[in-house]
Amino acid sequence: MTSSPNRLVIAHVWVAFAAFAVAAVMGAWQMLVRSPVEAPLEDTETYFVAVTAHGTLMAYVLPTLFIMGFGYFVAMTALNRPLPGLRWAWAGFWLAVAGVVMASVTILLGEATVLYTFYPPLTGSVFFYLGLLLVVVGSWIWVAVMIIAMVQWKRANPGEAVPLAMFATVANAIMWLWTTVGVGAELLFQVIPAALGWTNTIDPGLARTLFSWTLHAIVYFWLIPAYIAFYTILPKVAGGRLYSDTMGRVSFILFLLYSLPVGMHHLFMDPEHGSGFKFVQMMLTALVTVPTLLTIFTIGASLEIAARLRGGRGLFGWVRALPWRRPMVLAAGFSFIMLGFGGFGGLINMSYAMNSMIHNTSWVTAHFHLIFGGSVVIMYFAIAYHIWPKLTGREARSQTPIRVQLWLWFIGVIVTSFPWHILGLFGQPRRVSSFDFSNPDIAYWGPWTTVSAVGGFIMLAGAALFIWNLATLFRGREASPRMTYAVAVHQPRHVPRVLNGFGLWNALVLFLMIVAYAWPIAQFFFLDTYPVEVQRVGGGV
Repeated sequence: MTSSPNRLVIAHVWVAFAAFAVAAVMGAWQMLVRSPVEAPLEDTETYFVAVTAHGTLMAYVLPTLFIMGFGYFVAMTALNRPLPGLRWAWAGFWLAVAGVVMASVTILLGEATVLYTFYPPLTGSVFFYLGLLLVVVGSWIWVAVMIIAMVQWKRANPGEAVPLAMFATVANAIMWLWTTVGVGAELLFQVIPAALGWTNTIDPGLARTLFSWTLHAIVYFWLIPAYIAFYTILPKVAGGRLYSDTMGRVSFILFLLYSLPVGMHHLFMDPEHGSGFKFVQMMLTALVTVPTLLTIFTIGASLEIAARLRGGRGLFGWVRALPWRRPMVLAAGFSFIMLGFGGFGGLINMSYAMNSMIHNTSWVTAHFHLIFGGSVVIMYFAIAYHIWPKLTGREARSQTPIRVQLWLWFIGVIVTSFPWHILGLFGQPRRVSSFDFSNPDIAYWGPWTTVSAVGGFIMLAGAALFIWNLATLFRGREASPRMTYAVAVHQPRHVPRVLNGFGLWNALVLFLMIVAYAWPIAQFFFLDTYPVEVQRVGGGV
């Protein structure tokens, strides 16, 4: 029987992946609808219900619940202390579950087909927005527990370096707190009053600006657990040591700094903002590549250390010496490949001039599916596989189904997203339910769309096998509950204060956010703006 803290982690992970399973089915069906192949239940209204549900479950429910569960696991195992506020943590979980149910039912009833980005002046049922707010409130309890856990550990261990896994987890928690301010303000002061009928107009420009505050930072909230695994789990699984603990701390601090004041690069085509602020945020977006490049170097060096300890020789021959049959190593390799392709697409998206070529096309869909659906989610799989024996007390009976599942997901993401890139360059729009492929002007899109749909069903097979593996595979011999993390080549006992806390960095985040967003938001209150009439979806409240 698992302990209550372990049950807390397992509960979060299962809810996260239950949402993922439902969203995966919907995603495969949507791709079939957009292809020349006839799909069951093909209907425009059903399509946008499915798109809203898919986006909401994948973008909000899966990562938030998974990150909360993984954060609790890290707090217990990296700090080697009981989790503070266990009852509060359970309360946060049940608040989030209630929110998931409320939002999901509202979507499935056709009362909130506004996609996960809301798109005012479209306004759905207030229960959809309240459900999402409950998920956020539940996550804020997680943030508090993470910060309290680190503070208590530092008091008990004065002057010592906070374990890197926990330092990164708290960086992510703080970033999430900053991140939710934008979407929270949009919902509380604009969207929910409109959904309740308290106002008949809404300013889409202000709404989109507030959402942009959240829109890109949330990507790094999704991504940081993968980076935690890269820095603190992967080197040890590969049989080596982390190249640099300091490099890891700097990377996570830079993610906190640079992930927030960059969201307006999603608004390059919006007329409400001048070129100056768009350019500023474009340049700040370019800085996000710095912690990623630091990570590629550090983890590459860490893996080379492991491979050479295993007998690897030559300039690149050491790569063959890595233990690729171990799921964490295999998943990390796939993740880096997809991160490379997705990151290249992102450079196009963030470039002020080039963005206009691919704006609102399938190229953008390909980019975020490679980054999130590919690079991030495959590491969620690997993390779950790695911690499951620690939580359940049982090893997997075989590693083969795990490796097959990771290969399926990787192949599926590549086959899905590469045609989308090509279709985006051809001008195929996103957020369109179907195409008339008999039209000779777009007939050549058909084969590419069909190939992408095949990739979607390969991903669906990978998703199904993952759920099956997690539910049935971990019934082998007893496993040790002890979790160990990678040790750096030169493991620091003490680090500078600025690399062991977040006071200075929060002040710098505040400064950057004022530079990036103060006037873009304030202008809506000082200049003439153009509120438009609310367009209600479904039956209203």
